Amino acid sequence: MNGLRYIAIPGLCAILAGGMAGCRDEMADQRRYDPYGEAKLFPDNKVMQAPPPGAIARDDPAWQLPYLERPPLTAALLARGRERFDIYCSPCHGYAGDGHGIVPSRGFPQPPTFHSKRLRDLPSRHVFDVISNGYGVMYAYADRVSPADRWAIAAYVRALQVSQGARADQLPADDRDVLKTRSQKVPVRQGGAG
Repeated sequence: MNGLRYIAIPGLCAILAGGMAGCRDEMADQRRYDPYGEAKLFPDNKVMQAPPPGAIARDDPAWQLPYLERPPLTAALLARGRERFDIYCSPCHGYAGDGHGIVPSRGFPQPPTFHSKRLRDLPSRHVFDVISNGYGVMYAYADRVSPADRWAIAAYVRALQVSQGARADQLPADDRDVLKTRSQKVPVRQGGAG
């Protein structure tokens, strides 16, 4: 009886496996044309056909027009840029754009300061591209930040760069007064290492 069991169980498994062959995906072996093959369906007998008139290729610059157009500089754009910068950029770059955010203080690589001559000389489009595609250890934010917000952040970075290099005599009188009173309240630490 045991000998029959050793023959019946594998035989039953083989029958079930053979029956499962009919359960394959219908698209597993599909009929298709080779791209450069011949097709009697079309008048020119070619499988690959030209795209219809007006179709835009994925890599065509016309597809990317919303990304290429820099919006005009307005106070609303700078306000939006500051808001988005504070959310997405300040954890690494710091609120002043100096690279002293909270993330580098925890052991991650410190990003460059926006106030270096190299970054001041780059066009705003470069800031937009770095936000979009990432650079170095910074990953891309294209899927997190809309193109309009990327331009707003780029404009705000430019404003940060100007603000850090501004002289006091370039400020409006009321801002100079605020700056003067704040600088008088800051205690000056002298001597010692403690």
